[in-house]
Amino acid sequence: MTTQADSSVIETLEPAIVWRFFAGIAATPRPSKQETRIRKHVRTIAEQSGLVVREDRIGNLVVEVPASPGCEDAPITVLQGHLDMVCEKNAGTEHDFDRDPIRLIVEKEPDGGELVVRADGTTLGADNGIGLAMGFAAATSPDVVHGPLELLFTVDEEMGMTGAKALTPDLFRGRRMLNLDSEEDDAIYIGCAGGCDSTLTWDFASGSTPPCERIVRVMVAGLRGGHSGGDIHEGRGSAVKLLVRTLLRAKCDTLKIARISGGSKRNAIPREAEAVLSASPGTLRALEAATKEVTEEAVRESVEENLTIRVETASATEAERLLSAQDTQRLLAALAALPHGVLGMHPTVAGLVETSNNVATISTNTVDKGRAVRVEVGMLSRSSSDSRMQEALSQITAVGRLAGAAIETGNDYPGWEPNMDSEILATCRRVYKELFGSDPKVTAIHAGLECGIIGERVGDMDTVSFGPTIVGAHSPDERVYVASVQKVWKYLTAVLAELARGGSSP
Repeated sequence: MTTQADSSVIETLEPAIVWRFFAGIAATPRPSKQETRIRKHVRTIAEQSGLVVREDRIGNLVVEVPASPGCEDAPITVLQGHLDMVCEKNAGTEHDFDRDPIRLIVEKEPDGGELVVRADGTTLGADNGIGLAMGFAAATSPDVVHGPLELLFTVDEEMGMTGAKALTPDLFRGRRMLNLDSEEDDAIYIGCAGGCDSTLTWDFASGSTPPCERIVRVMVAGLRGGHSGGDIHEGRGSAVKLLVRTLLRAKCDTLKIARISGGSKRNAIPREAEAVLSASPGTLRALEAATKEVTEEAVRESVEENLTIRVETASATEAERLLSAQDTQRLLAALAALPHGVLGMHPTVAGLVETSNNVATISTNTVDKGRAVRVEVGMLSRSSSDSRMQEALSQITAVGRLAGAAIETGNDYPGWEPNMDSEILATCRRVYKELFGSDPKVTAIHAGLECGIIGERVGDMDTVSFGPTIVGAHSPDERVYVASVQKVWKYLTAVLAELARGGSSP
């Protein structure tokens, strides 16, 4: 079954109240740093429900929710999520994330027949739209028993967590928190990695295209991409790295780059990349042979069954300004040397990535009135170890210095240190076992969560994170499992009822 879903179709899913809120969120454009419309949407929902909304100077929202009758004396519980979403789409998909609603599809997976909700050629935004929907559903459903709640919805989580970084202790009063931004329904998260952005920039002198040379385009497409934290351990192919490998494999030192681009978000593994180059007539055959070799290697290495790498003739107007052959080789060598993927596993937590780097984006522009070509490479490093993070950044810096790049690092955020003695964790573990007859996984995640930043900003937060199963976040393959949403809704309402009875206190 595949159904292009309008809101009426979505609301036939259970729990209906959660899916109704999610449909409204999906219909509201909400790119990172452009959350005006989703903030207005949240305010409208809250005010129609008679709830008080507070907003800080950066746009973070807090919705005050009175306790269920008889539960007024329970400590406040904060339900937390982020308002923005990663905006990625497949090549050829027509979608304007600044204007268009997400087109929802309900279907059964071919393998196993599980019912999922996904988007039509774009990211779905279940990360973290489904968490927002659950928060509002818990706040407004008369069937949910809870103590006093504060819904804390932050801006710009996906592009640097600047909303969480701007929080002040007086914005909300609760000091125990359920973060609803995790993606495995059998896990309770109590820790995450920190992160830091790096940017390498070159301004290369540019020249014109020799009349005897051909202009070609090399394109990499069809990769799975995915979350640069949650999926990095799978060894998925990087379009940027595969493009560089292809160009170097041709073993042609006369290549001259006119434009090179790939990826779009630092926290997404790049799915597509391309380069426009000037090459001598005989180079085309070498490039075609390289594309075949690299494609075969990448499919074996990363199980990228839909990968395509191809070469085609391009227009001379696309290569009016070129890097020199020497600068082209210097740039390609630097891109090949930059670390990408898993850099180290956690020494004590089995299966947990400790440190990684994502060579995420590359772009080209002309500067200095066309006299220079600027190439910019964006990366996101993650680690649960401060020293390993510094080691990764030092490696990137060393590559940049050797290759003559300008280097910037910043927009860093702290990790979240696990607390096995957490009172809210004890409650959540007990409720999970009572409901489902087994113990949940209690673990940390390599992806970034806002929990560590919020704890650092306001102090003394007792926090756990959980959520329904989401696969393919940060890519157009993103999908959320309907049965998992049902499971986590049942779990969330049971946890809130237990907390309302005093099952945990700060």
